Amino acid sequence: MLSYLIRRIFVGCITLLLITVLIYWLIRHMPGTPLMLDMAVQSTDKRISDAEMKRLERVYGLDKPWHEAYFIWLNNLAYLDMGRSFLEKRPVTTVIGRRIWPTLLLSSTSLFLTYLLSVPIGIWSTAKRGELSERSVSTLLYMLYSLPTFVAGLLLLVVFYKNLEGTAFQLEPGMASVDYEEYSTLGKVMDLLKHMFLPVLCFTYGSLAYFSRFVKSNMEEVIRQDYIRTAKAKGVPPVTILTRHAFRNTLIPFMTLVGLTLPALLGGSVVIEQIYNWPGMGQLFLESIYRQDYPVIMGLTLMFSVLTLLGQLLADVLYAVVDPRISYS
Repeated sequence: MLSYLIRRIFVGCITLLLITVLIYWLIRHMPGTPLMLDMAVQSTDKRISDAEMKRLERVYGLDKPWHEAYFIWLNNLAYLDMGRSFLEKRPVTTVIGRRIWPTLLLSSTSLFLTYLLSVPIGIWSTAKRGELSERSVSTLLYMLYSLPTFVAGLLLLVVFYKNLEGTAFQLEPGMASVDYEEYSTLGKVMDLLKHMFLPVLCFTYGSLAYFSRFVKSNMEEVIRQDYIRTAKAKGVPPVTILTRHAFRNTLIPFMTLVGLTLPALLGGSVVIEQIYNWPGMGQLFLESIYRQDYPVIMGLTLMFSVLTLLGQLLADVLYAVVDPRISYS
């Protein structure tokens, strides 16, 4: 196992290096320049001199070719320095750190609800397969999975914000109310939960539908195996067969999904966070691309890439945990 982990970490580092090189090359070849967004350059009452323009290029690190600038960024990264945001004029780690909590709040709640509900629904659907109730639930899940999140997000926003305006059921976009600071501790918690409801709902319904169908399809494949038929012939109760024997083997492919959801914890959703004006990582990524904030783009790319590679490694390790037959030695 140790040698396998060392090999995977080595390959992951090479992959990470190639990803950062590609992204850095792409952002440096984007149309326009961050200088055009600087207030001094946008000033209409005076003309920026060539000397001042060159000074700004040195400040932004745009006076060097992209490959030289990349190695400077890489060298600074070795000292855990991701640079400073062009827009906010503060360290990238600080800018990203301020957005992690809002995204983690939504994604962790959504994933918890997804795992909590999808497994029982998948097992129940397997036990009731072919019945009217199971077909109705499966049809509903399929419809939810097919519904785009931006459509559901806009529809829910219209219903709960516009149509229910002025009522106790109105739900506003954003992370908190205008008078949030005046609330008590319990009031602040309730206000936060109220604003979380619609984004979490949009985050959850698609994943819930997919995970439930995934568990059901794998369970149906497992219960056709010979050892399941043997257990039935021996008179093992159906509930025991489903929960102990069938579901345990379903965990093997299920672990892959668990590992691959790690990037989603901090990745956020650009669409949902924009619709509900939620100050998370997805919104930050979109803003940094739109405003050509190179250091923030690189910091986010590095974080998402590391999480993706760690998620894949975690999925492989969990495979060996749930299935003793698998060995990486």
